[in-house]
Amino acid sequence: MTRTPVTLVTGFLGSGKTTLLVQALRAPELADAAVLVNELGEIALDHHLLRRIDESTVVLASGCVCCTIRQDLADELRLLEARRHRGEIPDYRRVVIETTGLADPVPVLSTFLQDPLLEAHYASDGVITTVDAVNAPLAAARQREWVKQVALADRIVLTKADIAGPDGVAAATRLVREINPAAPLVEAAHGALDAALLVGAGLRDETRRVAETLRWLAAVEEGAEPDELPEDAHAEHAHGPHGVHDHRVQAHAIRLDAPLDWAMFGIWLSLLVQARGDDVLRIKGLLDTGGAGPLVVNGVQHVIHAPVHLDAWPDDDRSSRLVLIVRDIPRAELVRSLLAFDALAR
Repeated sequence: MTRTPVTLVTGFLGSGKTTLLVQALRAPELADAAVLVNELGEIALDHHLLRRIDESTVVLASGCVCCTIRQDLADELRLLEARRHRGEIPDYRRVVIETTGLADPVPVLSTFLQDPLLEAHYASDGVITTVDAVNAPLAAARQREWVKQVALADRIVLTKADIAGPDGVAAATRLVREINPAAPLVEAAHGALDAALLVGAGLRDETRRVAETLRWLAAVEEGAEPDELPEDAHAEHAHGPHGVHDHRVQAHAIRLDAPLDWAMFGIWLSLLVQARGDDVLRIKGLLDTGGAGPLVVNGVQHVIHAPVHLDAWPDDDRSSRLVLIVRDIPRAELVRSLLAFDALAR
């Protein structure tokens, strides 16, 4: 059975999520999408703005912006699937979820992994984060949610580019790249954007997922600096393409020449997530576990997707490569703990 892809659209308050969706829903790529709106407050203004898809739009009225949204979301997705099965609503090929501006995307993503019924019918197709080019500096300085939404993004849409002007766009781009150096970034003026850019961000296709992982690794490793670590490990850290050293959220690139023991790596990652899950915002990587091909790792905070085993390496580089976007975790601490766990299997 083909699972229905789910696109999560997030972004801080006033960043233009609804304006973007109103424009995008007119395009063929999203013409047959069902939309769930997590509306904070009693008056679902966003719902009325999205009235074009009326009977396939559901408003999550609890106003919850944290963990309990998972039950609301699970209930609504089950109901949506049941209504489609009974023919009560038109068939849809995609679900779009618009969160509130203060929402944490992680509980939404974890919903699909924790509910077997939902996992059978729906598949996460990525996180699209809108960033207000005018107010990005203020949001970055004051709002923890803004930083997290940017760090977790698969694709970033820079909104209000026409108002911000070239200097404002450049400043917002620098801030985004300091936190998330690899997610594709596109500009939208007056909410106009090619809707095709909003789909396929989750890279459910194996080939595209590997290509995306390689692109992340290349982006973070660019301009990396060596660390003082054991000779069999090369730990590299990109301060971001603009040389920012003092930001609490940083992207670390780790490269290991020797094959990793998969069981011990799994234990290390599980303990890392348990101990510092709130600070491990994103992880991507290709691991040499001794097989003919690598193992593809992908995770968002406490949500670790099932690894994908490849039959062959996608390039000539056979080393294990990891990218971690973290908050307040030194790169040396990550690498030394990983090597210590791996040594236990030797």
